[in-house]
Amino acid sequence: MPDSGSPTRLSSPIRVANHLFQHLSGEDAGLLRPALESVQLDVGRVLYAPGQLVRHVYFVESGLVSIVGANKGRRRMEVGMVGFEGMTSLETVLADGVAAHEALVQSPGSALRLPSAGLRDAIEQSRSLQETLLRFAHVFMVHSNHAAIAAGRARIDERLSRGLLMWHDRVREAELFVTHEFLALLMGVRRQGVTVALHELEGKGLIRSTRNRVRIIDRTGLERTANGFYGAPEDEYRRLFGEDLRRHKAA
Repeated sequence: MPDSGSPTRLSSPIRVANHLFQHLSGEDAGLLRPALESVQLDVGRVLYAPGQLVRHVYFVESGLVSIVGANKGRRRMEVGMVGFEGMTSLETVLADGVAAHEALVQSPGSALRLPSAGLRDAIEQSRSLQETLLRFAHVFMVHSNHAAIAAGRARIDERLSRGLLMWHDRVREAELFVTHEFLALLMGVRRQGVTVALHELEGKGLIRSTRNRVRIIDRTGLERTANGFYGAPEDEYRRLFGEDLRRHKAA
């Protein structure tokens, strides 16, 4: 059932781990804090689905949420991902709050959950809050645009390298727990293509792949293999928020 979970009310002294929330002013954070709840993000949990009114916004603190698009024939592909750097449910900020995509938890973690109505009320009270959230919405659109470019122009090994780098940035671990099925969704290709590409990257000494796990061995080599299809959204995040998402190194 979308948007289920057992929330825990957030107490004011607790430090928030979500970096977008950290960029809010004290006043803006104060508008949101009373209604924030801490929730667990379990793998496979659907936070919302296309056509649904989005009930909650999630400021991800750990783990990874995929934003998944589909055509009329239900062919699905990831169009964006959100980790500790941002928030889900941008429909609440940009439009009427009706979801155009699915939000699916791909890596377990936790998030701060806020009722969408509460966020809209806070935005009406604070222009600076709106501007901060719109900056992130812009970065996410750049992310989605480059996902489309990669889907149309990049080779499978380039797309896989791009996806692994973005995952690595957000989960902050050298070993990624990820299925071939998800990687196929990430890249919009068949699972067999993912298997071949993983073997290619492993043969180059860039990763070590076992069942449902990928260990990053040579991050610099992955960036070279991504061949320019990775980095532009990260540059835009750094430009607007002064923070480099690519600071994490492989173990």
